Amino acid sequence: MNTSDILIDAYQRIQGLVHTITDGLDDRAIAYRPGSDANSIGWLIWHLTRVQDDHVSEIADRTQAWVDDGWAERFGMEPDPAETGYGHTSQQVAAVHPAADLLRTYHDAVHARTVEYLSGIDPEELDRIIDDQRDPPVSVGVRLVSVIGDDLQHAGQAAYVRGLLEGIEL
Repeated sequence: MNTSDILIDAYQRIQGLVHTITDGLDDRAIAYRPGSDANSIGWLIWHLTRVQDDHVSEIADRTQAWVDDGWAERFGMEPDPAETGYGHTSQQVAAVHPAADLLRTYHDAVHARTVEYLSGIDPEELDRIIDDQRDPPVSVGVRLVSVIGDDLQHAGQAAYVRGLLEGIEL
């Protein structure tokens, strides 16, 4: 197995989790927040997808699907490429409540772009420094692994919220 295959496998696992978590959820379940300041499944899946879209697009030196392909408009949001949900207030989290099928479709589009980029990756590309303002400098490989870790963490949080919904009547 080569590096490209390993990375693609990791991102496919994220995609699988997104589908499993959102499968069969209605709008109320997607928007459910277990606490007044907690994140909803909808926000968590949107955020993890936005982070992947933002970071992989930057590495690949291309614009984001969020802007290029009109996803922001479909979500009823501004096409601001910097809008990933980082630092959102409780009110901003509450305002993100897309339908499950929209979340999955956006994630699938971002995933396809990620796999396209990863299919041609080689060790030299993984070593390319993309942020020399940090100590140590951040390489493409480090950023890709960081996105995997962040996405898996948020997918786990969304799965936990989905588990809380079992037995709750909304």
